[in-house]
Amino acid sequence: MPPPKKLKIALCQISVTEDKKKNIETALANIKEAAASGASLVVLPEMWNCPYSNDSFPSYAEDIDGGTSESIAMLSSAARDANIVLVGGSIPERSEGRLYNTSCVFGRDGHLLAKHRKIHLFDIDIPGKITFKESLTLSPGESLTVVDTDIGRLGVGICYDMRFPEMSQLYAAKGCQILVFPGAFNLTTGPAHWELLLRARAIDNQVFVAACSPARSSNANQYQAWGHSTVVDPWATVRATCDHTPQIVYADLDLAEIEERRTGLPYRQQKRLDLYALVDLKTLE
Repeated sequence: MPPPKKLKIALCQISVTEDKKKNIETALANIKEAAASGASLVVLPEMWNCPYSNDSFPSYAEDIDGGTSESIAMLSSAARDANIVLVGGSIPERSEGRLYNTSCVFGRDGHLLAKHRKIHLFDIDIPGKITFKESLTLSPGESLTVVDTDIGRLGVGICYDMRFPEMSQLYAAKGCQILVFPGAFNLTTGPAHWELLLRARAIDNQVFVAACSPARSSNANQYQAWGHSTVVDPWATVRATCDHTPQIVYADLDLAEIEERRTGLPYRQQKRLDLYALVDLKTLE
């Protein structure tokens, strides 16, 4: 049976504290509220179970594959109990001596459908504004993540991944209908680039794009997220967004709009592939 053409998505922009137990409880409460409001696809933010800092990643990291992850256990049961598809934001993952920024996707039965490790690590230095180097603690993922669900085909990235258009283009070429980015832009890059990048990825590929941020912290010593969780449609119109405070953002999506926009603006068929091409190196291997 083909996926339904229409669905409601919910982006849970939650507050993140230093208390992992409290973060898990907050995430669960938001998932339940979103499902009760009719959402069939629910998304959590990047690093929702710990403060976004290199000091925190090692101590909050969990062994996902080893089955000892309390955060993943909650996500699995929440997806099953609420009968939803859940993109579980991201958490720090510990695996074979390395740390990753990892997003897990669950089906309605609570089964783990896919695991995406952030491919492009957030290493930046903007003088006088912000310096952050994820590579001091984290390792990069090595593959794209396409997820088939009963509500559509998803392409998953994490935050900085959205800056690399080739990744989203490959997702569109693989038939993804919704690109989902748990993310945590900051107060320098957020106002300048967050919405711009989401709209660009949507119009580049004529797909829906959804990005879920943590709420901005009230602790001035913590990383300050931009917030503004946002859903964009294939025409690059912002369907839903918010400010920086804790809340759930909802949007009704009609996947039939993708084909409608691609028919009206058929530039996917108008590319000069005799002059340039997008290559999936993993497929070539």
